[in-house]
Amino acid sequence: MTAHTDHLAHPGGHNGHHDDDGAAHGTFKSYMTGFVLAAILTAIPFWLVMDRVFEDSRTTALVILAFAVVQIVVHIVYFLHMDTKSESGWNMLALIFTLVLVVITLSGSIWIMYHLNSNMMPMSTHDMRKMP
Repeated sequence: MTAHTDHLAHPGGHNGHHDDDGAAHGTFKSYMTGFVLAAILTAIPFWLVMDRVFEDSRTTALVILAFAVVQIVVHIVYFLHMDTKSESGWNMLALIFTLVLVVITLSGSIWIMYHLNSNMMPMSTHDMRKMP
């Protein structure tokens, strides 16, 4: 069969063979490891909030944020199979670029909102009565 007739015989261009695109495929054991880690990394912050382990809510928020970052790494490694070797590192480079853009956007937005709030002119109740 030629490439043209093979394409006609199998819609979508598939010839019944699995193409190896160089991406790592997970095993049952790796998926279960990822699932157990994700469940643990979800249960611990839930417990921290429900039992009020820390007195300060900022400390609780920072610990939960740290668990969230670790859980993102677990999902990337165990479920998305991304590492420095997949697709010659282009996947990791795209991920790093995305993370840099997200950090710039979030930190810039928070910075602007904080300064807008602190630089607003306070209004007295007398001024509020004159407003339409």
